[in-house]
Amino acid sequence: MLSAVRSKVKGNLGLVSRCLAQASVPHTPIEKQTGVQDLPSEADVVVVGGGSIGNSTLYHLGRLGVNAVLLEKDQLTAGTTWHSAGLVWRLRPSDIDTMVIKHTLDLVKPGGEIEQLTGMSCGFNNNGGMFIANNKERLDEYKRLYSLGKYFGAETFVLSPEESQKIYPLMRVDDIYGTLYSPEDGCLDPSSYVSALSRAAIMKGGRIYCDTTVTGIETDVTFGRKRVTGVRTNKGFIKTSKVVNCTGAWAPYLSDMVGVDCPLVPFRHAYVVTENIEGIENMPNVRDHDLSVYLRLQGNGLSIGGYEPWPDMLPEGVAKDFAFGLYELDWDTFAFNIEHCMKRVPAIEETGIKSTVCGPESFTPDHKPLLGETLGCRGFYQGAGFNSSGIMLAGGSGRELAHMVVDGCSTIDMFSYDINRYHPDCVKDQAWVLERSHEAYAKNYAMVFIHDENLAARDMRVDPLHETLLKKGCVFQQRQGFERPGWFVTEKDVNLEKKKYDWYGAYGNDKYEDYPYRDCLTLDYTFGYPQQFDVIGRESDACRNSAALFNMSYFGKFFLSGSDAQAAVSYLCCSNVDKGEGSTVYTNMLNRNGGSETDLTVSHIEPDPVTGEDRFYIAAGGGSSYRDMSHVLNVIDMMKFNCKLTDHSSDYGMLSLQGPRSRDILNKICDADFSNEAFPFSTHKLVKVGDYEVRAMRLTFVGELGWELHVPSQHLLQVYNLVMDAGEEFGIVDSGYRAIDALSSEKGYKHWHEDVRPDTTPLEAGMAWLVNAKLKKGTDFLGREALLKQKKDGIKKRLVCLKVKSPVPLVTLESIFRNGEVAGYVRRTAYGYSVGCNVAWGYIEHPEKITLDYIKEGKYEVECMGERYDAEVSLQAPFDPKNNRVKGFYE
Repeated sequence: MLSAVRSKVKGNLGLVSRCLAQASVPHTPIEKQTGVQDLPSEADVVVVGGGSIGNSTLYHLGRLGVNAVLLEKDQLTAGTTWHSAGLVWRLRPSDIDTMVIKHTLDLVKPGGEIEQLTGMSCGFNNNGGMFIANNKERLDEYKRLYSLGKYFGAETFVLSPEESQKIYPLMRVDDIYGTLYSPEDGCLDPSSYVSALSRAAIMKGGRIYCDTTVTGIETDVTFGRKRVTGVRTNKGFIKTSKVVNCTGAWAPYLSDMVGVDCPLVPFRHAYVVTENIEGIENMPNVRDHDLSVYLRLQGNGLSIGGYEPWPDMLPEGVAKDFAFGLYELDWDTFAFNIEHCMKRVPAIEETGIKSTVCGPESFTPDHKPLLGETLGCRGFYQGAGFNSSGIMLAGGSGRELAHMVVDGCSTIDMFSYDINRYHPDCVKDQAWVLERSHEAYAKNYAMVFIHDENLAARDMRVDPLHETLLKKGCVFQQRQGFERPGWFVTEKDVNLEKKKYDWYGAYGNDKYEDYPYRDCLTLDYTFGYPQQFDVIGRESDACRNSAALFNMSYFGKFFLSGSDAQAAVSYLCCSNVDKGEGSTVYTNMLNRNGGSETDLTVSHIEPDPVTGEDRFYIAAGGGSSYRDMSHVLNVIDMMKFNCKLTDHSSDYGMLSLQGPRSRDILNKICDADFSNEAFPFSTHKLVKVGDYEVRAMRLTFVGELGWELHVPSQHLLQVYNLVMDAGEEFGIVDSGYRAIDALSSEKGYKHWHEDVRPDTTPLEAGMAWLVNAKLKKGTDFLGREALLKQKKDGIKKRLVCLKVKSPVPLVTLESIFRNGEVAGYVRRTAYGYSVGCNVAWGYIEHPEKITLDYIKEGKYEVECMGERYDAEVSLQAPFDPKNNRVKGFYE
């Protein structure tokens, strides 16, 4: 078949010349449009890169009134944008992606924001889109998207094979289960899109300079931080304090100029354009995720491509002067896509190939873009790594990137795009970046299961308990490269070691036939209750009835010290943390809009032994700890506080002992008094566990009597063994984060990035108790003014708890209905073993002002995969709402 396809190829398959490529980019060079010739000597912001994301960022900076310029080494769209397929899919299995794409569509649709401003069309062809389900699980996934679409106002339809063929007669449907049809989908012509965007940016005050190469970025170190001071180019120097790197696959070159890492890998990514196909006119674009291919309408033919398991990676990068070139197509690699497209639309087999497009695309370790200010250099922002989705993500991403530059925060929760979501140990490791980026590429069209885990680059960051827990049947999860316990198998002698990455059998590697860890992951490849449902339930029950020990050593641990340490934590934290030495406070840190940038605990510990100055110990969730550190350092820098933050995450382990027998266990092995009177909740002490000094904190994230033990890493194993030995008579068990998910959900403890996010405030989250004391006292803190205004005006959304007794589990993103009308969607959910039902958390919304009466008076349902189930709504958690167990009061 491959030879037959090759024989039909027309045209030159070699490197496409610059002039031929430019002929397919018909817009006029921007200098001729504007008359701009000389570089300015100064600018508020310099955007580098003239593709879709660079022009979108420039436009949105202009909307915010910023004096910004864009520099492009060649002509606009050079690099990747000009040859993009330009597909736009309205729905994604991510609320944030969906919000980002929605803004792109609002910009580009006929009569949209850009056309209204400029009179120019963005080249959007609204021919619709269709996702193909080859099995029941995939159709269930599409039904989830169908339900989510109701919240976002996206009209979609779940169709039978027969109904699908009526819309797309050339499609083979005898082997499919159904489709998801989205009439709002379509595709953008890259040249028209960027031409209109650049014109809009200029009309908002932006200036664009083509044929302008950045040769260096000047930096200086002040107040202990490296920061941008200017940009050197082949045409002169621009003084600026902010540079936005929108150079796509070339982003690492610019990053090197300021000494920061840019974790992306360029790939050779391809599609081919067919000759005319009779009857293909006006057909929707198609994604067959199970076959890992797409088919895009291209005039009277198709552009076809996909994600083959053995892509051609370019780990050494792309040539710096590469602009409008293409690579020769590797037919041995691309045959995978051709054959699968033929399977879905058989007419392709009898159709010739008009042209081939194989160009550089940048991919990241988790298939999400890289956005935001880097920790390593203030004023240097990334806007790259769009994983072949730059056209459809550019509109919303440019808006958020502009707000990050101007306001220091985004308008929606962009953590999944944030450049600081990676730990530096990971991004500095080229093997980690390569393996993870390959796996993300190979699994781009795989079903999205919320408890799936990577197989690439495992065991990079482990704590001293790793081998011990592995031998006890621990199924690990990886967060920021750190291995943390997920759950524990009950079978004995099971080898759950994570093996060296097999590249899914690509590049001459043998794919593992026998891989027990991988087999454990597949237990979660379902939208029903997983096979280990009861196993996780037993871990949860042990915590409620006896005791459970959680290894939470992946947490970030930081020391904040200095003469302004107290002032710094007081301004950073929305809660009262001025409670004196020995206190431990759970709090949020907010942004200027009052949104939650992080949640963590702050402990006022003994003074610095050298200077005698105040010290605070900060413990932050390990999945976001590097970003949390960045936020703290940036606020310290902004306010010029005289203090320093030091990272000691690897120096300490963290064990959380929880359950009604936790006090009994500690009394056996410690020298301290753990009674309520001597050791009240939200306090900490240095105690001896056996012969080892640890910092014990009376805290809980599961709603039980319990303590966290912060242990020097070199003593973690010994302390663990002491606790487990002492707890044996009380029925102690090892437990993992899957149980924490269940326990915290039914207790109503919030998860950052789910229940609380940068786009939600404590008032909206039902956490006014965090901020009331400081609001009443008039104590200043970041976000205070926004909260005062919100308190005066009222809130428009409120986090509520929903108890749902459904035959299938909820897995997040289900639409919530109030009195038959969509009112929100589920942010987080887990089965509550203690209350016997699914416990979900989501925001109920009102267009003007939401009240408690409005919430209480509604009749609620949650839609799961197209079916609605009654939901009992409450503002309180269903388990122990009076906190008796946390206080140590058990009946």
